[in-house]
Amino acid sequence: MDLNNILSQLESANEEENEKLLQQYNREVSRGSAGFFLRQPKQTLCQSVLSVLGRQVQPSCQRTCLETLRILSRDKRVLAPVATREGMLTLGGMARLHAGEEGGDNQKGSQEDTQSEEEERVVVEALKCLCNVVYNSPAAQQVSVDVQLAHGLCTSLHTARTWHHEVGLFTLRLLFLLSALRPDVRGVLRREWHALRLLTEVLEHTLDVRWVGPYEAASPDPQALPMPAEDNERAMEALKALFNLTLSDDDHQFRLIAAILRHLLMLKTETEEKTEEAHSHAVNLLNNLPVSCLDVLIDVPVQGGLDKYGGKNMDAVQVLLDFMEKRIDKGSNYKEGLTPVLSLLTEGSRHHREIRRYIKAQVLPPLTDVKIRPEIGTTIRNKLVRLMTHVDMGVKQTAAEFLFVLCKESVDNLLKYTGYGNAAGLLVARGLLGGGRGETQYSEDEDSDTEEYKSAKPFINLITGHVEEPMPNPIEEMTEEQKEYEAQKLVNMFDKLTTSASAAQIIHIIYCSLCKGPLCIYVDLSLASRGQR
Repeated sequence: MDLNNILSQLESANEEENEKLLQQYNREVSRGSAGFFLRQPKQTLCQSVLSVLGRQVQPSCQRTCLETLRILSRDKRVLAPVATREGMLTLGGMARLHAGEEGGDNQKGSQEDTQSEEEERVVVEALKCLCNVVYNSPAAQQVSVDVQLAHGLCTSLHTARTWHHEVGLFTLRLLFLLSALRPDVRGVLRREWHALRLLTEVLEHTLDVRWVGPYEAASPDPQALPMPAEDNERAMEALKALFNLTLSDDDHQFRLIAAILRHLLMLKTETEEKTEEAHSHAVNLLNNLPVSCLDVLIDVPVQGGLDKYGGKNMDAVQVLLDFMEKRIDKGSNYKEGLTPVLSLLTEGSRHHREIRRYIKAQVLPPLTDVKIRPEIGTTIRNKLVRLMTHVDMGVKQTAAEFLFVLCKESVDNLLKYTGYGNAAGLLVARGLLGGGRGETQYSEDEDSDTEEYKSAKPFINLITGHVEEPMPNPIEEMTEEQKEYEAQKLVNMFDKLTTSASAAQIIHIIYCSLCKGPLCIYVDLSLASRGQR
């Protein structure tokens, strides 16, 4: 098949012949003729297809042309003819995006009501093309701003209740792409075109939210069918667009979004994988909201709460904990998959007492068995302690910070649950090796230790965080002269291995714990004589 022949015929052929020629090209590409696809003058074809679309042709021909453009738009090197004002207006018109038109809302609604199935497919193909072009062409992104494409998208959001699935899906995806790639558009979307409110309404409709309080959605019916896959797809696209736009100071709108996200966390989709994906987008968006709005997650009195936690409803928090544990168990992609939910739970615990108390009870229950190292086992605590020594610095810092906040930023409490060895990195970073607390102020209620922990506490190894089997003392048979000699060797090691007082302090603490004291006297004397202690 010679593309040059197609190009020459497109100039003179009638509408029906053009449609057949382009269908032949589309089939050739879809069959995987990659070599053919790469060798041909695709930019010229792109211009020719736009010329055909500029004529008065039937929807079936429009659809075929747009399918060809969608294929071509995957290659950013051939987009020059489309990334123009004329090209973008052509595609915007095909997608029924009426940017800047008076009465656009009513006109758009009436047009959608009377669209045939073929006309709907034209709209969908045009939206797909726009998604590809905007994603792949910075020039097209600028033209989109110039022709106020975002305004047309917001106009379309007014008719979300009448959307067919793919029209809504790709409208939301295009809005997400434009707001992600053009930060300057976000403020205009928020201030002038009220995109936050419109997207919130899209979520309300898609998730079938029924309000029973100012920021409280009715609980989903446990017997209801899972959320349809199409609704879930549109909801996730709306969440992604909201993520880009939630950098303003609209407290009411943020609290409304938090309430809808709580509702989403309580829903299930048709598969566990899709439910987890939806929850992941919800977590990302919750991280963008002011932490003061997170009380909406638990302040649902109509649905009942737990007296133990001030009458607050902890169902959504439990869903987040379950989500966190699933992400830990996956054992991969911790940075993108796990750290967002850890950060969310950390900030929620830091600023909301009831959330912290509930999570603490689930993650760090009172200790009973201290014969096992804290990083060994299958509990959430064991899994999080293992993350405190993860090779990824961001992952281990986030996990350690989460546990530290659950312990009300008390060094003693953190060491009780993790041991010095696992907590050393956090303590060095915060300058808390000598003990104490972080800067955040917490309530005065004290944690109570179990009788088992109290009886075992004197025998717990501070470094490993558990009771070890008795070991023979390696210096028991040493003379005083030998002890002093070994102490001097240890001090010399300090000189070689440390460049700061904090690092020396770590080594000193570890050695003191291991030798249980007898040699430390000599170490302390040697360090004191050198002014290092």
